Amino acid sequence: MSVTFAQGFRAAGVAAGISAVEGKKDVALVVNDGPLDAAAGVFTFNRFCAAPVRWSRKAVADGRIKAVILNSGGANACTGEAGYAQSEATAKTVADLIGAKAGDVAVCSTGLIGELLPLDNVLAGAKAAHAALADDDQAGADASHAIMTTDTKPKTVRLEGAGYRIGGMVKGSGMIAPQLATMLCVITTDAVVSAGQLQAALLAGVDTSFNRIDVDGCMSTNDTVLLLASGASGVEPDPDEFNRLVADACASLARQIIGDGEGASHDIRISVTGATSEEAALACGRAVAASNLLKCAISGNDPNWGRIVSSLGTVPADVAPYDPDKVTVDVNGVRICENGGAGRDRSEVDMTPREVHIDIDLNAGDAQATVWTDDLTHEYVHINADYES
Repeated sequence: MSVTFAQGFRAAGVAAGISAVEGKKDVALVVNDGPLDAAAGVFTFNRFCAAPVRWSRKAVADGRIKAVILNSGGANACTGEAGYAQSEATAKTVADLIGAKAGDVAVCSTGLIGELLPLDNVLAGAKAAHAALADDDQAGADASHAIMTTDTKPKTVRLEGAGYRIGGMVKGSGMIAPQLATMLCVITTDAVVSAGQLQAALLAGVDTSFNRIDVDGCMSTNDTVLLLASGASGVEPDPDEFNRLVADACASLARQIIGDGEGASHDIRISVTGATSEEAALACGRAVAASNLLKCAISGNDPNWGRIVSSLGTVPADVAPYDPDKVTVDVNGVRICENGGAGRDRSEVDMTPREVHIDIDLNAGDAQATVWTDDLTHEYVHINADYES
């Protein structure tokens, strides 16, 4: 059901001829019918941020968004002022259609970097999407398909609180690293929540989900996560429950990105325990997740613990204090590294499941953190050698 699960939202996804894939849906529109139009956003840290990111960051700054238009087939990144003008023109077209101001419309794009969009197609797609707006399951599904690039399947979530709902969609499959991922994400709720509450909940949710996944170590120019509230349920949620559900929605969508990593054959959960702080545990988890050598080994069904501890050893001692001679590593429940040296034979590890669990105990404290990644396969190379959005 995606973004239409929450009351007060309509959506659509249409084919506008932007994508290189003939007939693919490539323009999505999400409209908040209110009565509230509260919004929050989190964006890429990449200094080469795309024109739609620059536009949407400014649009959401006042805590209000009435609509989001998203396109696949082109990132509109590194396109200068002409690209920014395209984002502005797109927002203005949607604003005119729904009777709002251009500054109340967020714009999101994904695809190839360095090329302007075919603006006529984008604007025609906006009009077609507006005409197709609906609040049913199919409308939400169409929108989630329209934002896909190398994704093999749509990624959606739906959760229920005490009298209110949260729904969402995300795209993402490659060019994914900590500090968001190559992703466009829209999460909707019909709860009565202020913009400040939304921003706090979103920042916390993103920090433990989208900021803790890594497919290939590459940060995108276009990452955008938006959280919109319509207030249509009339329910003011318990803050703790609402924050937890937003975090759960983010975690579900982030996990789906890992499950659809470009060409991946294994999803890898890296849990670090026994750290002196959460920051230390996270630094260690990210170092292991960033190892292309490990990812390739896992692709070959080889739980090579040497590649795990060598990556772990790159984290400076002042960031993560621990004694290498006290570190243990389990892979799928088998302790293959004991006190910094060889444990049980790694041939005992069953590598047939899709999920691979790497559990690292630093034996230095009580803090922990978990990072998700996946393996790198021949298919990943083929996808990115021939990439067209």
